Amino acid sequence: MNILETINSSADVKKIPEEQLPQLCSELRKMIIENVSRTGGHLASNLGAVELTVALHRVYDSSKDRIVFDVGHQCYTHKIITGRRDQLHTLRQFNGLSGFPKPYESDDDAFIAGHASDSVAIALGMAKARTIQGADYDVVAVIGDGALTGGLAYEGLENAGVSGEPLVIVLNDNAMSISGNVGSMERVLSKARVRPEYLEFKRNYRATIGRLPRLYNFNHEIKESIKRRVLPSTMFDDFGLYYLGPIDGHDIRQVETALQWAKQMRVPVLLHVLTKKGKGYSFAEQHPEKYHGVGPFDIETGVADCSKPSYSSVAGETLCEIAQKNSKVVAITAAMSDGTGLDVFSRKFPSRFFDVGIAEGCAVSMAAGMAKQGLTPVFCVYSSFFQRSYDMLLHDIALQNLHVVFCVDRCGLVGSDGETHHGLFDVSYLRTVPGITILCPADFQELKDMIHTAVYQIDGPVAVRYPRGGEPKDYLPSDKEDQVSENSSVTLVSYGNMFWETRKAKNLLKENGIEADLIRLKTIEPLDISRITESVRRTGRLIIAEETCRSGCIGEAVIAQLAENASVPCSYRLINLGDGIVTHGSVSELMDLYKINSRSIVTAAEELMQYNG
Repeated sequence: MNILETINSSADVKKIPEEQLPQLCSELRKMIIENVSRTGGHLASNLGAVELTVALHRVYDSSKDRIVFDVGHQCYTHKIITGRRDQLHTLRQFNGLSGFPKPYESDDDAFIAGHASDSVAIALGMAKARTIQGADYDVVAVIGDGALTGGLAYEGLENAGVSGEPLVIVLNDNAMSISGNVGSMERVLSKARVRPEYLEFKRNYRATIGRLPRLYNFNHEIKESIKRRVLPSTMFDDFGLYYLGPIDGHDIRQVETALQWAKQMRVPVLLHVLTKKGKGYSFAEQHPEKYHGVGPFDIETGVADCSKPSYSSVAGETLCEIAQKNSKVVAITAAMSDGTGLDVFSRKFPSRFFDVGIAEGCAVSMAAGMAKQGLTPVFCVYSSFFQRSYDMLLHDIALQNLHVVFCVDRCGLVGSDGETHHGLFDVSYLRTVPGITILCPADFQELKDMIHTAVYQIDGPVAVRYPRGGEPKDYLPSDKEDQVSENSSVTLVSYGNMFWETRKAKNLLKENGIEADLIRLKTIEPLDISRITESVRRTGRLIIAEETCRSGCIGEAVIAQLAENASVPCSYRLINLGDGIVTHGSVSELMDLYKINSRSIVTAAEELMQYNG
């Protein structure tokens, strides 16, 4: 029997003899690689966090203690350990396990996670709740060095440090150097601070001298004075956190010992752990960024089929073409250069490419400064991450009507990443930005054309929104070729990627003897409903299909304007994604589940036909 087959909880991990822990970690890595190769998912980050996660479960009880993972894409080992081993083959699949921590899956998942930099603040809130309620549990935040590029992380660290709350923050550092090199003395003292015998001495010292407050405080001041002279402080010391580390994150015994010590201190502690992203799988070790998030791949060769063009790659290519001729164009990303298609731009125009890290608000404010001084900044960003910068959109961009182009990627349903990543709210919040223009391409060529239009022909802020992935389409009508007929009985309206579903619906309705007008909106802000008004006055029936949430959707705006013009249809249906909280699964499965595909549009049209008006 494999060791892993005996593990279903934190309690089971604690029972494993120390000498068998390397085998357990090997089995965990094998299971993760095998499953992710079939389902896709976050590979390199999970492989790098195996020993750390095992150590966490040997020290804490996740059914009671709160382990808050930042982003959460490194939680696969945690899920396997906490009773979901036999479900791992359903990872990121419809009705299967989520690729992120989800409390609805298990009480062992302390908090939902999908966006970066919030774990310390969340953990601090949990620690304060524990104190107020007089409860008995421990709180741990596990944050990666990448998440420390987000400002929210530092807000959490600052408040955690001054709070005095017993709290452990584990910094999983797999790439970034937190402090500068300060010579051999720092390395010697850093190692000494996490040696088991030193930690045991500190524990006994606190237990004995700690009973004599005056003596303890006197000795502590002397020690801190000497330490400040000999060992330069880290920024974490300055935050008021007790800093431990750095330590080898793949040495379970060392990590477990350090966690035990941090737990016993009953103060805010930061444990700095060094890990290797992709550990245990050579392809991921050599190219951790490539294997951060992957689709299905061949384990032996590491090869995945990722050669298809996408909206992201087309956007990146288009910006390169424009930048070649226009020296004022600059590109900005928030730690997503590959995902947004800017990797080529970053190599061709390094002096005009800016990666601000996980700091979307900073990206928008920086773009505002650039635009004010005459540049044309283009910020390429995922829809669900873009929402963090709403205040900057209003205050820094809109109030001065600055010309900044936003290439909003991953709009609509994104599939297996689920509710934290679907881009279902950008239509609602972007339309509230004064002076903004929002363009919605429905194929690759139109995306190219719209980016050119956004850069050269429109003043003020411009958002070009498009879905994840994408397939080349066979035919896209121009404005004059919108399919309008005098004999139509229902008006179909859509924009962007949903055009293709409404076109399928129109054809299906025609087969059933029902003619439909098909109107595609290329610009959803400012909103021109003149063609819709003309059609609805003839048909009396209206269906507006959108891949977005209902609140603030285009359908609501259209109905409101029709009412103002006394042109409200006798019957209408708004097809959208309701409150916008949508689970994970393939896009086609989700469109079917939430009834926004062509079949659902046909059903809605047939129901409306029952109204005679």
